[in-house]
Amino acid sequence: MKIQGTLFLWLSLFLLAVAATYGLWSKEPVGTTALFLAFGLALMIGFYLVFTARRVDAGAQDNKEADVADDAGELGFFSPQSWQPLSLGLGGAFAFLGVAIGWWLVFVSAPLLLIGLFGWVFEYYHGVNRTQ
Repeated sequence: MKIQGTLFLWLSLFLLAVAATYGLWSKEPVGTTALFLAFGLALMIGFYLVFTARRVDAGAQDNKEADVADDAGELGFFSPQSWQPLSLGLGGAFAFLGVAIGWWLVFVSAPLLLIGLFGWVFEYYHGVNRTQ
């Protein structure tokens, strides 16, 4: 995690230099603002990763002698056979399509988004998985 944090901090320095150069040469405010926002985002991610790397054990990516197999293992828990991502994906697609076609489509996509969001959040609070 320390390597990723260092990479993002270097990226933020690069983006700062690019943003300053672009802003001075082009005098175009939108691109300059976007580059400065990208600088801020890379800086936040870099500081978070460096800050977190001090508090967790070193991973295989921080060891120069590590093999690929050293980083193998469980990646987390993922809900099997969940239909909620499909609902969220369709609702999000229709919402963004509504910006291009017409705002009425955003209102049509809201129920899909809400069903997907509430279904995903409360997926394990009903049925056989509910705790008594």
